[in-house]
Amino acid sequence: MRFIFKTDYGQDIQLAKHGGHVFWYGALMLLLLAAPWLFPEYWLAQLTFVLIYSIVGLGLMLLAGFTGLFSIGHAAFLGVGAYTQAVLTNMGWPFPLALLCAGLLSAAVGVIVGLPALRVKGIYLGIATLSFGFIVEEVLARWESVTGGNAGIQVKPPQLGGWKMDSGMEFYFLCLVIAVLATLAILNLLRSSTGRAFVAIRDSEISAQSMGIHLARYKTLSFALSAALAGVGGALYAHKLQFISPDQFNILQSIDLLLMVVIGGLGSVHGAFLGAIFLISMPQLISLSKDHLPDVIGQAPGLQAVVYGAVLIGFVLFEPLGLYGRWLKVRTWFQLFPFYRKGLFKRQKSFQKSDRLR
Repeated sequence: MRFIFKTDYGQDIQLAKHGGHVFWYGALMLLLLAAPWLFPEYWLAQLTFVLIYSIVGLGLMLLAGFTGLFSIGHAAFLGVGAYTQAVLTNMGWPFPLALLCAGLLSAAVGVIVGLPALRVKGIYLGIATLSFGFIVEEVLARWESVTGGNAGIQVKPPQLGGWKMDSGMEFYFLCLVIAVLATLAILNLLRSSTGRAFVAIRDSEISAQSMGIHLARYKTLSFALSAALAGVGGALYAHKLQFISPDQFNILQSIDLLLMVVIGGLGSVHGAFLGAIFLISMPQLISLSKDHLPDVIGQAPGLQAVVYGAVLIGFVLFEPLGLYGRWLKVRTWFQLFPFYRKGLFKRQKSFQKSDRLR
């Protein structure tokens, strides 16, 4: 097992903790760069959706996982970004400028939604964000002169100067670049004083306030940054589908996004990517397993929702750290083998269980 002895503050905030991180993340990046030549077009499209949802998941992880503020209406920010991008690019705006506006407008809306977080938290904040999601969905459906109403609107492929990115490979590389930039931005934010203030607010608002952290400012900032990333993800989502309508940004989409970060692993950047992989791959696995299940179960309506609910309950009860927590335990097992002791994480699990019941 690798032990890292830190002797100065610089080691604590560096991005790569040791050479192994550089090697494995470099290998992963090479694999992602070679993906268009390794995978067929269908799986490349699924990988593109994973990158888009990862960008949205990074924002929601910053809000829920690192600041402790839950949003049940996050699909509204996704919708604001998607419609802003669609309307502006259809008017002839350049792709980068439209993408910037999508992120900024979503961030501005996030500031408005973040204001209730200054007075309420927990289930009450969840209800407030849920209500906001319903309002945005209704506005998108009723404002027909701009959004096209329930009929939806077509979205042009992104264009950089004279370069029209209408192939799946070109759009995949665009999403990959934005996902890498978003990840580096979140990692740098989390190791700054602002990121530490977010974590302090999540752990204890009273303690954070006693240390001089301005709760209103940092809560609003967290909502704005989370909404901005959701807006950018929504803009890419609109270009990928090339058609958007209000029913794509409803409460079910919001629950899927929340499910994504909880199952991925709250409080970890890796969890945003693992959750996105789960969200995209699960419908495929359910569809493949239908042929091997009895007709009563395989053809039953709402099978996907039941499976999602069962998986979520299972993770909350038995693995609160999500897929990333499970990966840490598997990695620890290999590192300590054959000296791994059964029940090594028992104390941590007991603490988390008591923390949930508190």
